[in-house]
Amino acid sequence: MNRIVLFLATLGPVGTKLPAPGTMGSLVGLLVYVFMTLVLGWSAYLIALSFLPLFVIGIPLCSRAEILLDRNDPGEIIWDEFTVIPFVFLPLFDLWMIPPTKETFFWLAFGFALFRLFDVTKPWIIHSAQKLPRGFGVMVDDLLAAIAAALVLWGARTFSLSFLS
Repeated sequence: MNRIVLFLATLGPVGTKLPAPGTMGSLVGLLVYVFMTLVLGWSAYLIALSFLPLFVIGIPLCSRAEILLDRNDPGEIIWDEFTVIPFVFLPLFDLWMIPPTKETFFWLAFGFALFRLFDVTKPWIIHSAQKLPRGFGVMVDDLLAAIAAALVLWGARTFSLSFLS
């Protein structure tokens, strides 16, 4: 059972064998998100809703992985980055109602970069949330980073300059 916990928490070799595991875990989440929109035709809201149970499962999963690895929030645990990525893209819900364009991929890349920025720098309350106990802190700080990225993404998209529209 411990091997399964570690495999899930690290997304297998993604968290343990690749450089920049947090970025790679976020990228896997982004690819799953794009697959679910383009291939399955799911809305941003349905994807976020489907990832909620994964987020909740992540709390005990990451708690156990921390115990097994004997470290607090080790870099190879990337379940948190993977499961919160869909929340970043909630402001882009309408971009998938048309065939994807360059604009669609620009906003996806921008949202991804914003999330990584907030996740790495951990400003404001995000830093404080990381100090919460065990898996709760592991998961909540990334959720807050995703929410911050979503808010900035929404603001930038809503109030973008005419050359971005």
